[in-house]
Amino acid sequence: MPGSGAHSFEDAIRIAAGYLRLNQARSTDGACSIVAMLLQAPRLDQCHLYGLHRQQPDLSRVTRARRLPGCRSSLTTVIDPAQTLEEEVGVSSQVERGFLAKSQLKSSPAVTDMGSTVQIPRNKVSEPHTLSLHRVAYQGVPGAYSESAARKASPNAEPLPCEQFEVAFQALSQWVADTAVLPIENSLGGSIHTVYDLLLRYRLHIIGEVSVEVNHCLMVLPGVRKSEIRRVMSHPQALAQVDNYLRNSLPGATKEAVDDTAGAAQTIAQQGWRDAAAVASRRAAELYGLEILEDGIQDMENNITRFIQLSRDPLVSTQPEAGLCKTSIVFAPKQLGPGQLFRALSVFALRDIDMSKIESRPMRDNPIVSSDTQAKKYNYLFYIDFVGTLADQKCQNALRHLQEIASFMRVLGSYPMDKEFQKPPEV
Repeated sequence: MPGSGAHSFEDAIRIAAGYLRLNQARSTDGACSIVAMLLQAPRLDQCHLYGLHRQQPDLSRVTRARRLPGCRSSLTTVIDPAQTLEEEVGVSSQVERGFLAKSQLKSSPAVTDMGSTVQIPRNKVSEPHTLSLHRVAYQGVPGAYSESAARKASPNAEPLPCEQFEVAFQALSQWVADTAVLPIENSLGGSIHTVYDLLLRYRLHIIGEVSVEVNHCLMVLPGVRKSEIRRVMSHPQALAQVDNYLRNSLPGATKEAVDDTAGAAQTIAQQGWRDAAAVASRRAAELYGLEILEDGIQDMENNITRFIQLSRDPLVSTQPEAGLCKTSIVFAPKQLGPGQLFRALSVFALRDIDMSKIESRPMRDNPIVSSDTQAKKYNYLFYIDFVGTLADQKCQNALRHLQEIASFMRVLGSYPMDKEFQKPPEV
């Protein structure tokens, strides 16, 4: 095989995936040997496979391959033999076709634990210059506000749409994506509780934040008049944010909630529904060929959604930048009773540390607590954002103090504030 010339790195990874599936191997040694041989690497330790699920010998989920000496390209990809070996057979090697024939694999989407799909854009191996070096996962379809946030957070990255919030978390955890951008709160709708709960379940780190101004548009298929609209589709929060407009302008229309704003526009365009309208962004109308009947239909101004940027690795800073960084933590008080939350929050007040947000969520593992002397009470976790960085000594002292009076504490991330959102308004 070395005599036939070095294969591309993505070729080698796919062949290794087929090897594991075909031989039902529980060790990655054989796959590493194949990769090393295909790349003509002088030493095996130059080839590493990341994220191999040892309890899943078919490697039907995900693997990340880093660029190493001898590799012609760098790619973060889904390693699902059923998908990559068959759908990309036109750009695969003869060896891959052999694995495909022997394994008799059937085409299937890249399935996560939830049964939802991650929509992976296809890149041909023969066009290495088109391959993105960075993928950022977001919830929704192209045209969603989350996609705008992902592009704002990582302008040079390749957006990776995911069906649900947890699918985006899984894409990042399992090396399909390099970062993820997810909404955490809206200035009108409040906190996104699902994302808060997922932050606790997954060992990921907040490395940044961006804010996106929400500007809702009413859009329909070309030629449809407002009098023909019988139903309006969008995300539940978007429908709530245009409630007054809909009651005054479309009193007879019913509201239908869907997973995301751009998804409503996509569905109307695909199904050709002339009695339906979508509430979504201007970009969604452009992408799906819809006509905007009215722009800026939200009931309130200053409709802004804050997004957090997640990574597998924390952002480490050695220089304290007072007023420019934010730190997010989650903790649970050690005891329940009068003044416990006050005691916990006082560790910041005593050191003049500005808290920018506090959010409580039920402790799912133990939501109700009781004792012989007290009635049953709800048990809460508290999420806190404060201004400061872990490189600041007073912030370190505050967290040490909090650890003494908390039964559980975890730092979710220390990261730069959204500078654009912090700018004073222009006069």
